[in-house]
Amino acid sequence: MPHPTLRVVLVDDHEMVLAGLKAMLSKHVGEVRIVGEARDAAKAEQIVDTLDPDIVICDMRLGSGSGLDLCRRLVAVRPGRRVVFLTVYDDEQYLFQALRAGAVGYLLKRIDAAELVRQLRLVAAGEIVVDSALAGRAAASAARLQAGEFWPGAHLGLTQRESEVLSLMVSGLSNRDIAARLVLGEETIKSHVRAIYRKLAVNDRAGAVATALREGLFQ
Repeated sequence: MPHPTLRVVLVDDHEMVLAGLKAMLSKHVGEVRIVGEARDAAKAEQIVDTLDPDIVICDMRLGSGSGLDLCRRLVAVRPGRRVVFLTVYDDEQYLFQALRAGAVGYLLKRIDAAELVRQLRLVAAGEIVVDSALAGRAAASAARLQAGEFWPGAHLGLTQRESEVLSLMVSGLSNRDIAARLVLGEETIKSHVRAIYRKLAVNDRAGAVATALREGLFQ
């Protein structure tokens, strides 16, 4: 018995990526049909609300916005909404963030069309899919976390020093004050702060602090 055609909405802030995905999936039109596309979170929410697709394929970053925030909102509005991240970030911290946001898939953009369709079929059947390149590393990280070997924020990819810096950011200290507290140069602290922004997928200090509080990293 043939599978029903999956109705998919694409969300990516790069027009060339959208065009490439449409070209890839056009070869599987009987299995996957693109019913809508968006280049920012606001439009994506409107389209998904209107079209109610089977699956939303979303990038991790959406210009000035966050695919993680979009995923949280979509799942909050309709629990069970299937969101699959398709991204270039092959770091397990992003995978963990995506799953915590409610996503049911995390795939890398180097995937070919046939494999993407196969993974989407698994998602439609109720499975959670993870790119094979990440699955082993993620399992190892999860095992270390279970063993209590990690510091606050380790599951998000933060190093022990970055965790220290973030805790002091949450306490309201400036970069200069953090440098003095940790006996490090201010430029070193700025480098750690940039890494924290990247790993938490935020753009500024307020976003990093908000994420730390939301995740309950520090009491």
